[in-house]
Amino acid sequence: MTGSLEGVRVLDVSTILAGPLAAQILGDHGADVIKIEHPTRGDGMRGHGLDKDGEPLWWKMISRNKRALGLYLGSPEGAAVFRKLARTADVVIENFRPGTLERWGLGYDVLSADNPRLILLRVTGFGQSGPYSKRAAFGTLVESMSGFAHLTGQPDGPPTLPAFGLADSIAGMAGAAAVSMALYRREHDGTGQEIDLDLLSPIMTAVGPGVIYADQLGIDQERTGNRSTFNAPRNTYRTKDGQWVAISTSAGTIAQRVLELVGHPEVIDEPWFATGRERAKHADLLDTYVGDWISQRTRDEVTAAFEEAGAAVAPIYRPSDLLEDPQVRALDMITTVDDPALGPMRMQNVAWRMGRTPGSIRSTGRGLGQDTDEVLAEAGVSEGEVAALREQGVVR
Repeated sequence: MTGSLEGVRVLDVSTILAGPLAAQILGDHGADVIKIEHPTRGDGMRGHGLDKDGEPLWWKMISRNKRALGLYLGSPEGAAVFRKLARTADVVIENFRPGTLERWGLGYDVLSADNPRLILLRVTGFGQSGPYSKRAAFGTLVESMSGFAHLTGQPDGPPTLPAFGLADSIAGMAGAAAVSMALYRREHDGTGQEIDLDLLSPIMTAVGPGVIYADQLGIDQERTGNRSTFNAPRNTYRTKDGQWVAISTSAGTIAQRVLELVGHPEVIDEPWFATGRERAKHADLLDTYVGDWISQRTRDEVTAAFEEAGAAVAPIYRPSDLLEDPQVRALDMITTVDDPALGPMRMQNVAWRMGRTPGSIRSTGRGLGQDTDEVLAEAGVSEGEVAALREQGVVR
């Protein structure tokens, strides 16, 4: 066994980005994931990001370990085929607007009547019910509402959005965890369930204690840039060679080591140095001491000195730096995968390392409808039926 989820079949009918990531994680850990796309348009993820020689690179990663089926669910014929597939599946992942599956005759009441063990993960911006449930939503809108944008950026600058799909990515990981919990419960009682996953809830959790502060203290946290209200020194600092490093001193012992290293042990005896919250009130002074010391040394000199002192520092990397980092290499966090079109390519590996069932990357993202005939044959659809469906434009 190479993956914890071997023997689990997943139908991924979701698009950009949370649902496909949840399915990718399940596939990394051994599940047989069938990626179902519109037979002519495909998943919009195919057009996201950069490409090489016409091959979409992000797609190669987000759709790895998935077989590709082109099927139009919105027609009665396509819906009937999907019901056949769902009878053989353990999990369905979808992110249509609420009510879409029901309009096609594919609601959970129908699918679970065919297959009581089925788990349906439903990913939306704001959930299956409530006043916002029908709203169109993308991660950007949720990042705005979650408190993330409000807290991110310089104090005198505008709220700042992330440069990547943060809310979707957090929700994708949450979705994979939720499906795993549902599979565990099914092993005990034999019954599947419907999972209502909105994009907002996971990132609200990740943003931290702001909600409870607002409720209990009547305050809203404000932007602090790269500083923290909980500890200092905590910031980014420029080195002599024009690189950047980041420092965090959440533990008091680490703060002591940093100030000893940069030549200012006298502040350690100050009463305010004892707690992170009080140190944060003296961030200007501490940043001056640390920043001056770092500015006189190269990034490699800084990281070496901090490591020897047992203090916490990290270089601020570009993605290309990760490709060469010795720790990343030692743990195989980035691995090489052979792609039929582009040959060897490096991408992020399986996200966590399990001792007995480590998971693996068995294939990169496939072409639209590349595995249609194979998948439909497994579901009992005859060659003649497939040919008729292809003639009607229902499958690709």
